[in-house]
Order: sequence, then structure tokens, then C-alpha cells
Amino acid sequence: AKVSWELLGKGRELADKIQVPLSAVVIGKGVEHLCAEAFSYGADQAYLLDAPVFHHYRTESYLKGVCHLIDKFRPEIVLMGATGLGRDLAGAIATRVATGLTADCTGLAIDDKRNLMQTRPAFGGNIMATIMCDKYRPQMSTVRPNVMQMPERKEGAEGVIVRDPFTV
Repeated sequence: AKVSWELLGKGRELADKIQVPLSAVVIGKGVEHLCAEAFSYGADQAYLLDAPVFHHYRTESYLKGVCHLIDKFRPEIVLMGATGLGRDLAGAIATRVATGLTADCTGLAIDDKRNLMQTRPAFGGNIMATIMCDKYRPQMSTVRPNVMQMPERKEGAEGVIVRDPFTV
């Protein structure tokens, strides 16, 4: 989904602020070409889960795959698009890894303690609330499509593909 590329643009800013590589997760069957696309929008590396079980989205298989990657690579922050599938998966992941999830964020920033400041409308949109999850990792947010600025696409950008043999 286009929101994935939008989130790579914002993710690039956040990763640069805390001086870590920006990673993308690519899951599916025959989807390795999407790793190159992720690099063109700012990812330094892409974790690839490519197996027949991931051909069609199913919550349980994708949940196990992403949780495997989180357990193995320990990201500080996980951003997901607030699409139908993204909302389904994000809530399940946050529950499984026992962390917080801020849904429908309109702003993301990093404080001086590496905490993700997640801004979202509250009380029917009458105020903007900034939410932080300072005690648990990873920090997780979903962002609706067209909220973050689309980054400039850099044709030919390269990165590292981390092929993980995990399958359900």
C-alpha cells in the first residue's frame, strides 16, 4: 500500500534522529522485488519473509512472521499503515509482544530519551494528544494513508536484503 512508502519517509527521519538503520518488512510469496522499492523510498535494509503460506494475507501467519522478526531483531519502533489489514495485524502484534499501540497517528517525533512521541486526535478531534510508550519496546503506531508526506523516490537506491527462512 502507498502508506508503506509514506511511512518509510517518516521512518527515515526518525531513524536518522536515533542513528539506527531504517528497515522494511516485506512478506508474501514472490515479493522480493518490493525490497528494491523499499530501498528507493529510504530503507537501508529489508527483512524478507517469502513463502507460499504468505501468498494471501491471513492474520495468524503474518502475526507469527512479524513477531518472529521482532523477537529476533528487536526494533525500537514499528510503524504500520492504518489500512484494513494493517489495523488487524498491528493490534494482534502489539498484544502478542506486550507493548502499546497508538492508532491513527497524525504526527511522529522522537524525544531526547529515544521515545516515540505519537500525536493523534482525541475527544472527537477537539484536541491533539501526544502519547508515549516509554516503558515497553517496540513502540508501535499506525498511520492513516495520506497523512505523512510521500518521500522522494530515489531510483537505483540499494540496501541489504535479510532473507529469513522462517515459515509457519
